Amino acid sequence: MTTSRIVVTGIGASSPLGGTAPDSWSALLSGASGTRTLEHDWVEKYQLPVTFAAEALVRPETVLDRPIAKRLDPASQFALVAAMEAWADAGAPEVDPDRLGVDFATGIGGVWTLLDAWDTLREKGPRRVMPMTVPMLMPNAAAGNLSLHFGARAYARTVASACASSTESIVNAIEHIRAGYADVVIAGGTESAIHPITLASFASMQALSKRNDSPETASRPCSIDRDGFVMGEGAAALILETEEHARARGAKIYAAVVGGGVTADSYHITANDPEGRGAARAVRMALETAGASPEDVTHINAHATSTPVGDPNEYQALKAVFGSRTEEIPVSATKASTGHLLGGTGALEAIFTIMAIKDRTAPPTINITEQDPEVPFNISGDSVALGAGDQLAISNSFGFGGHNAVAAFASV
Repeated sequence: MTTSRIVVTGIGASSPLGGTAPDSWSALLSGASGTRTLEHDWVEKYQLPVTFAAEALVRPETVLDRPIAKRLDPASQFALVAAMEAWADAGAPEVDPDRLGVDFATGIGGVWTLLDAWDTLREKGPRRVMPMTVPMLMPNAAAGNLSLHFGARAYARTVASACASSTESIVNAIEHIRAGYADVVIAGGTESAIHPITLASFASMQALSKRNDSPETASRPCSIDRDGFVMGEGAAALILETEEHARARGAKIYAAVVGGGVTADSYHITANDPEGRGAARAVRMALETAGASPEDVTHINAHATSTPVGDPNEYQALKAVFGSRTEEIPVSATKASTGHLLGGTGALEAIFTIMAIKDRTAPPTINITEQDPEVPFNISGDSVALGAGDQLAISNSFGFGGHNAVAAFASV
């Protein structure tokens, strides 16, 4: 068991806004949108009702060596790209392989590999199905391949908790380091599920925005005219280690990861609790493990997917924790710019939360035409200065299955 503070020494991302974490952060601050019309023949072939999504700006197969990319599903490709950037950013720490762990998540896993293999089986027969199909499609493929690439032997664990997945992996990493399982952990999440079947399914359940005529403005968290979320893809990775370990090797430190909370609603398989009780408990747990109070929080990265029901429910959950401060704390809803990366979204938003603390700037929330009076967050279309003094920020993620995960970060 360690009592040393846990810090973030490296970040990496491949997102709809950029091929790296700095590029993604810069584009977010500039008010860019990563949502675009899909240029794939399958959109017309299957007559999909939604013709846009937030695809990653840089394709992972253009970054990785071809022999490596061919053996990985796109979800694992994104994971490796993000983790390689984060590892280099952390200074490629020298660590005993038995003390290096991987906590990496996904919501869906290798859906492209699975369905491409099914098409191959139907059209060409079983002999043409790739022998690597199962190792490519399994949800733990990203964590396993990161373990192989970086020689991480402490453990390689996978969370699959829908849209809460990668925030839950970050919380798990905190607990694993505190429990003494590892000195350094590669944590994060990935998703590459912009596929005809997922778009059709989410559209069928009325979850997606259908603003085909204006994709870049489709994701409108907290806006009164929001009509659903936008599918996104990509990955984000964080290098976490004890402050003692980081200081000993002279590493730069972005922020401290000081607490986390994971709960379940036990309410509905897709809808979250309208009273936000499970989400509120996760926030309280994150603050308690951080040794902090609601009065200490200076910034919130909201889950805020842009669904008609989800956004007000999150407000109710936060109001139960923060009371009157709920409308005072600067809130950012960054899915307006990135779309919703499902299992990868929490890790990307964790990076945005860390950078907000580091740069003392809450990023803008684009596309709010008129704020919904039922979601009266202190949210802005412009960046907001967080001011001097200590910073404590939380990042919220909530997912199908009633999963709630919240991570807390502090300035150093």
